[in-house]
Amino acid sequence: MEKNPGVSTAKDAADHELILAFGRLQGAANRLEYILGRALEQECGISHLMFEVLLILGRAGDPGLAMGAISREQVLTTGGATRLIDRMETAGLVRRSDAPGDRRGRLVQLTPLGEQTLVHASQVHLDNIKRYFLDPLPAAHRERFMADLRILSHAARDVLPRLR
Repeated sequence: MEKNPGVSTAKDAADHELILAFGRLQGAANRLEYILGRALEQECGISHLMFEVLLILGRAGDPGLAMGAISREQVLTTGGATRLIDRMETAGLVRRSDAPGDRRGRLVQLTPLGEQTLVHASQVHLDNIKRYFLDPLPAAHRERFMADLRILSHAARDVLPRLR
């Protein structure tokens, strides 16, 4: 690997504009995750990860999704997805049913409580996204910023190997 010109000391590395920019992105994402996730927990009683799974299931509709699809969508191991769905099932947010035509397969779908929780949590989340994510940005930059984030997200997703 070639050395990056302009980085020959620790100070050069610490002050490099690309390293600083990526650190700001990572710091903003971590802080926003904490702020928005905490609001979901306090106001809705669910974690941000549970909210994301509820969204995935809401998009999927009936008859639901297989566990493997949920784990791939959330970049979770199969065991991690199973433990999460176990907690969500205990809370009454989801239910499992047999997959048609697959004796060992199970599908996960929203319960009525899961759908209610998703709607309420989405309202809370949207208010907080607007307040903490969009409002600090100049209005003229918001649309381009969201488009650029989509590009970065897809590029990073395409580089990752699939979890099994």
